[in-house]
Amino acid sequence: MASSEVAVGTPTHNKHPYHLVDPSPWPLTASLSAGLMLFGIIVFAHYNIHWVLGVGLLGVIASMYFWFRDIVRESKQPGVHNPIVRIGLRYGMVLFIASEVMFFVAFFWAYFHFFLYPEHVSGAAKAIWPPAGIHTFDPLGLPLLNTMILLLSGCTVTWAHHALLENDRKGLLQGLGLTVLLGMSFSFFQAYEYAEAPFAFTGGIYPSVFFLATGFHGFHVIVGTIFLAVCWVRAYRGEFTPQRHFGFEAAAWYWHFVDVVWLFLFVVVYILGVGEIAQH
Repeated sequence: MASSEVAVGTPTHNKHPYHLVDPSPWPLTASLSAGLMLFGIIVFAHYNIHWVLGVGLLGVIASMYFWFRDIVRESKQPGVHNPIVRIGLRYGMVLFIASEVMFFVAFFWAYFHFFLYPEHVSGAAKAIWPPAGIHTFDPLGLPLLNTMILLLSGCTVTWAHHALLENDRKGLLQGLGLTVLLGMSFSFFQAYEYAEAPFAFTGGIYPSVFFLATGFHGFHVIVGTIFLAVCWVRAYRGEFTPQRHFGFEAAAWYWHFVDVVWLFLFVVVYILGVGEIAQH
């Protein structure tokens, strides 16, 4: 047999350290579902039709679930998620968080535009920020409590990470469990804050920027809480080791990003942007 020939059935090996993924329908279904969800938001805003948004959202959630399920299964195959592949996954997560940072930059840009140039507020009788007639939250009330909750959750997720590195399964589960509970507490108090808000979403530029910035952050908290809850289940099943635990690392990075964004929101929106405080 010539040296260039390969016998039938002889296993071949890649000449590179990278993993070529198998064909998957989930990128296509995720893209189509995200487009449908965006279209559903427009239809809901203009015609009060809900079902299109609901179908798009369910499609996105289903695509994420099955896609992540396949990645977890793939990671359990020997030799597939080698060190080079894991570095690529880390780069991907870093770039994703960078894109999320720019997402929030847009909200801060809008807020600072009117904060620094209140004369640009349409219809305002006086060039002040917050606009006349807007009563704001007491920053030392629920906003400070939620800040303490998120800062504490950053400590507990770090505790869980160090416990994992020390192969302390009990500490890992306790730290992750507390972080999930703290994330749920933050969402509860934010919902209560919104219910008691002294202004409505349609009340002008200040409520619009406030609810968009803090609301999208709240959505990220919910996503991060689900992310960490899934990690807790995987940790309970023993799927993380001190050497291989990128899924948990990605969740921890995302959670720290959520913490930092909230600190900026708390300082900029609640403290620097405080006006006449509403009385409850």
